[in-house]
Amino acid sequence: MSQAPDSGPRRGLLPRYTLKDGDTFLLADALGDIHDREDGLFANDTRMLSRLELSIANRPVSLLGAAISEDNTTFSAHLTNRPLPALGERVIPQGVIHIERCRLLLNGRMYERLQLTNFSNQAAQVPVRLAFAADFVDIFEIQGHVRPARGEQLKPVVGERMVRLAYRGLDDLVRTTQIEFSRKPASLAADSAEFLIELPELSVEYLYTEIGATEEATPSKERYERAAHTSTQSARHRREAGGYLETPGRLFNQWLARSRSDLALLTTPLSTGPYPYAGIPWFSTQFGRDAVITALQTLWLDPRLAGGVLRFLASTQATETSAFRDSEPGKIMHEMRRGEMARLREIPFGCYYGAVDTTPLFLMLAGAYETRTGDRSLIDEIWPHLQAAAEWIERRLEHSPTGFLDYVRGEKTGLANQAWKDSQDSIFHADGRIPKGPIAVVEVQGYACAAFEAMAQLADSRDEARRSSQWRARAQRLREAIEERFWVPSLSFYAIALDGEGEPCCVQGSNAGHLLYCGVSSPPHAKAVATQLLSDEFCTGWGIRTLQRGEHRYNPMSYHNGSVWPHDTSICASGIARYGQRDCVVKVLADVFEAANHFSMRLPELYCGFPRAPGQGPVPYPVACLPQAWASGSLFMLLQAALGIHIDGLRREVHIERPLLPEGIESLRVRQLPVGEARIDIEFHRLGKEVGAFPVGHAQAGVNVLLHL
Repeated sequence: MSQAPDSGPRRGLLPRYTLKDGDTFLLADALGDIHDREDGLFANDTRMLSRLELSIANRPVSLLGAAISEDNTTFSAHLTNRPLPALGERVIPQGVIHIERCRLLLNGRMYERLQLTNFSNQAAQVPVRLAFAADFVDIFEIQGHVRPARGEQLKPVVGERMVRLAYRGLDDLVRTTQIEFSRKPASLAADSAEFLIELPELSVEYLYTEIGATEEATPSKERYERAAHTSTQSARHRREAGGYLETPGRLFNQWLARSRSDLALLTTPLSTGPYPYAGIPWFSTQFGRDAVITALQTLWLDPRLAGGVLRFLASTQATETSAFRDSEPGKIMHEMRRGEMARLREIPFGCYYGAVDTTPLFLMLAGAYETRTGDRSLIDEIWPHLQAAAEWIERRLEHSPTGFLDYVRGEKTGLANQAWKDSQDSIFHADGRIPKGPIAVVEVQGYACAAFEAMAQLADSRDEARRSSQWRARAQRLREAIEERFWVPSLSFYAIALDGEGEPCCVQGSNAGHLLYCGVSSPPHAKAVATQLLSDEFCTGWGIRTLQRGEHRYNPMSYHNGSVWPHDTSICASGIARYGQRDCVVKVLADVFEAANHFSMRLPELYCGFPRAPGQGPVPYPVACLPQAWASGSLFMLLQAALGIHIDGLRREVHIERPLLPEGIESLRVRQLPVGEARIDIEFHRLGKEVGAFPVGHAQAGVNVLLHL
């Protein structure tokens, strides 16, 4: 029974499935096994379990099917046996032992249930083996960072039905993984547990396993079911926050449900409120930019997420200057990590500020939040942080050689590019040259302009007329400078960036669409940009490329130079709608919906930018995060743009401008839409070539719904 199992030739080709709870996530294959280089049970950026493989009679099980529950709480795999050794005269044939493998995460602990059912007409002895290991590597090591030294693997502790694995890091922190079983194994070692389970014909037996950092009570049916109930209730509470949407379209409803469930999965309750972690596996932590954009995408339906994001980012605002962390007083956090490498400052990402756009986006969200909710108390609470953020932008503009909001990393360990397209080669000149910094990226100037406008509006409501006037004047000067310095007449498009000498990078990227979202462009320029973004040079039929086809570094398989990012597409489409080209948004929404259909209704972080071809779906990007918060939020931003909804919580008004429905959807209902303390429903119905909006319960709630045709 101690022989290592045959791994099987196709094990590495199986799809991966993810679970998440708080700061813990799990990545495993369709069998439920952890064995690949990137698989594992992770907690606080450390892999706490690097191997967990199930075998029956020293052979891998056969896969029947696998799935994640609709609420994203439970993974289940249906498996069966290869032929088993003879108990009497006859061998137990293949495919008569059904194994259902279910697992969930709760409070940093993995709960697993193996249910074995004997469908043969004879009794069976089923040799079950679980092989396990914990390498305690930092998530950055898995991504390719090479460390000069590592800590010490401590001696394993093997008990009667428990194994404890531990590691003392160079940060002197001991990280522990404890594996516990409901049954006493026939054989237990530091790397495996073996059980011989008696299964009379047509009988069922169970094995419960729990894996966590601490020792708890013996695993049991009661503990598993209690954890499953708690996990389900918690997911339901997160999923049902805010308003929700219904349509008669079965597939469209599946997309709505999956997107909502993925956002609930990624949303982590913090002391400051709910916060959307960016994505699994590589970004399952707090990111500033991703969270703000996700909050903006979903603000119209669920303002509570925005409130949690604003409080957390205010609480982590930089107060000192550090070249290593790229921090300056007033700047808003980009990324937070808790692993050994971050604690030892081998990487700067423990609390890292190397993003030029998060600070203006923070101010944009604050302005949008108060308008949407009418909640002055939260903005009053963080008002000093908002002022400090605005002052950081102002200082940066004043010290910039070009007069724009630019970036340059403090040390080589930081990010070279510090806007959302942050890969090494994402910002370049038309001939492919990498520009010398500091670099001013075009969309960041739009964010800064919108941030000043937001601060002026917030100052107005606080009777700070002088500051309001100053911020509004800054916004106007910046708007004029953008039009003058970034617009390239020969391209009828905006340059992607200015380098440190003020030379424009005359490259056409989707970045320009973000200017439209911010309302910065003049109407003629906005129309020219929209026309090109909707052309075949940008539009793949599955969404909008990050880079125009034919540019020097264009590559549809790249991370930022020609791929499609759903969140980027949703921002561009929302910007196009802002300038009146609303019919085009419905076409983009249809394209993204069909892409989602090919991805089982779960949009990944990005996918390749190849043009749509008959009979072919969008081409996956091989290492995209799935799920990703702002990819899931894209549907809701696209729908808001199509429906033309704007909510003014201060005045308790819902404005609906020339509503449009998605292609093939004849009606849509927005349920429990929060407006102040009230909740209302709005029904949209296609009436010939027009779409009508019919509010329900708004008069009783004191909400005024205004339809603009």
